[in-house]
Amino acid sequence: MRYKDYVWPHNPRVYAIEYERAMGAWKVPFGRYQLQDLGPAHRVMRGEGEFVGEGAYEEFKRLATVFYADGPGLLVHPVWQTANAYFVELSLQMEPRADYVRYSFAFWEGYDGHNTGIQVTQPSAGGGAGGGGGTGAAAGTRHTVRQGETLWGIAQRYGLELTELINLNPQIKNPNLILVGEAVRVA
Repeated sequence: MRYKDYVWPHNPRVYAIEYERAMGAWKVPFGRYQLQDLGPAHRVMRGEGEFVGEGAYEEFKRLATVFYADGPGLLVHPVWQTANAYFVELSLQMEPRADYVRYSFAFWEGYDGHNTGIQVTQPSAGGGAGGGGGTGAAAGTRHTVRQGETLWGIAQRYGLELTELINLNPQIKNPNLILVGEAVRVA
């Protein structure tokens, strides 16, 4: 699991994701109600873990330093979708020892355009007039997305960091949404 520049030495052992949909309810005359779907609310990702062995408390302090950093960051986990998230809770679950720390955490997914902090640059070669979707770009090897694939899995398959793959594909605006048949540049 990774958040911003922090990589867990091993994944936390317990995970939970809370999905919520905001609804509005208005009373209609004669005892009825009208419901309005206001869309998804923020998604909350919670978990528990432990750091074990020499330097366990030092590892927790490194995680706490990440907690205090402002703003959202890219949360990457092999089970969850990659998400632009805020680190909103970090708790010690016991009195810390030098060799064992049990903790819990929570992230809230942000719906603010999935700003990952990654600087995406357009290739300067070619200078064509078209804005998107064309297959005229000659540079690079491409992978065609198949059912069930994620950017995380594609990056692992080709030995890339997820951020590298995102930088190679500026046409992908939301890293959580890739379509079957879409061409993803991998080199």
